[in-house]
Amino acid sequence: MLNKDIDNSIHVSSEVGKLKRLLVHSPDSGLGKVVPSKAQDWLFEDIVHLGNMRKQEYDFYTKLLLYFLDPEKVRGKLKQIDSAESNRKFYKPDNSEFHNSDKVVELQLLLSQILEDKLIKTKLVVSICAVEGCTIDTEEELMNISEGNLAKTLISGTLPSGRMIFAPLPNLIFTRDIGIVINDHILLNKPAKVARTREALLTKYIFFNHPFFKHLRKNIIEIPNNQNHFLLPNGEKDYKSITLEGGDVMMVASNHILIGISERTSPYAVNQVVKILFEKNVLTKITAIKIPKKRDYMHIDTIFTQVKRNVWVLLGSLSREGEELERQDFMESLIDEKVTEKLKILQFIKGENTPKTFEYLEDLLTDISINDLKSKEEVKFVYSGNNVFPYGAREQWTDSCNLLALREGVVIGYDRNDKTADAFKNIGFTTIKAEDLLEKFENNELVPEEMKNTLILLPSAELSRARGGSHCMSMPLWRENIN
Repeated sequence: MLNKDIDNSIHVSSEVGKLKRLLVHSPDSGLGKVVPSKAQDWLFEDIVHLGNMRKQEYDFYTKLLLYFLDPEKVRGKLKQIDSAESNRKFYKPDNSEFHNSDKVVELQLLLSQILEDKLIKTKLVVSICAVEGCTIDTEEELMNISEGNLAKTLISGTLPSGRMIFAPLPNLIFTRDIGIVINDHILLNKPAKVARTREALLTKYIFFNHPFFKHLRKNIIEIPNNQNHFLLPNGEKDYKSITLEGGDVMMVASNHILIGISERTSPYAVNQVVKILFEKNVLTKITAIKIPKKRDYMHIDTIFTQVKRNVWVLLGSLSREGEELERQDFMESLIDEKVTEKLKILQFIKGENTPKTFEYLEDLLTDISINDLKSKEEVKFVYSGNNVFPYGAREQWTDSCNLLALREGVVIGYDRNDKTADAFKNIGFTTIKAEDLLEKFENNELVPEEMKNTLILLPSAELSRARGGSHCMSMPLWRENIN
């Protein structure tokens, strides 16, 4: 159990303040059971090699997070942690040698802990079995499993015997999508796809029942459906659906969030969120960004994320830069209708009836840097693939725009996005492979506290197949304020 006496601070008011606590889920056995015929139904583009994803890629992510957030867990211990004899026990939440960090918090561990309460265990098993259409025999079998094994089963879909009874939850590694901390509130998601229904239910039980979140229970926000939605005919019900995922929500300043309207987040959900957050006085400014409904983009954090107060990484084809490049083409200049896909950006201010509009993404992000974050430096943009055809689109597909800021100017990206790394170098950033950085930490050649303007390159051959980057694989729970 997480120590009840620890500081359980939860507060996020920016995308780049020093990260102090986050919620993650390391790849579980369910990822190794995704089959080609169901991959897209389960929202994966491909099947992955689980062993390589864990040992060669995600383990580096875990070590980096611990070195920055909870260094006593790893400093001077990496050879022992990764020795052949260790069998990865340090990374397994059901093992007694698991790191059990209260800064890099593992979702599976929290789930196993709430299941120790017999009433919660009963309610959750019954709820899951209702969603999954289980028999009474299966329900009783689940009730007789130990809490640790039951948590694994509810996530992976596989009983301790090895028998699969549910579909796996391969997307649970993307903890960004289960919710978002907005100052001292938690906004829960409402997934767009049936494949994520079980994970939303599991995480709701965690936030409402784990002692770690007890002090925030009244600050947990669920998005209601439209009134009398159950009376709508099926076609209209789908059209007016209320769906929202955390990858479409960015806490960019203490008074301001961005919400994407995308393949996964509906305009009706955004409407509900605006009303609730303004009524609860959680913040005063909400900007809605409508992006093309394409699998390529999925959420707004697949097309841009923040690096520093004055630095952003984004996809050039959806920007002013992309349109200017388009105009340089003689034939396209003869076409009245623009080929470039356009965004629609509306900013709502509490107490004002007329929303403000922005024509380009760069205009919005510049406004945030200067007016919300009070940056005195020139606002700079790093473009996916260095805005060189065809690398912009190629590298956006492998999450070049999906970066997690560990602190202002120190971000984690994927090593395969070479041209985007070049773009970072062009504005004075250092790039370094995760493995090399950890070695320098162990040899006391570098310390996390002194790093600045750095892109850390995470191994990503398997992780990139899952269509989510380091931003997706994190739910920040606590960041230091930057303004």
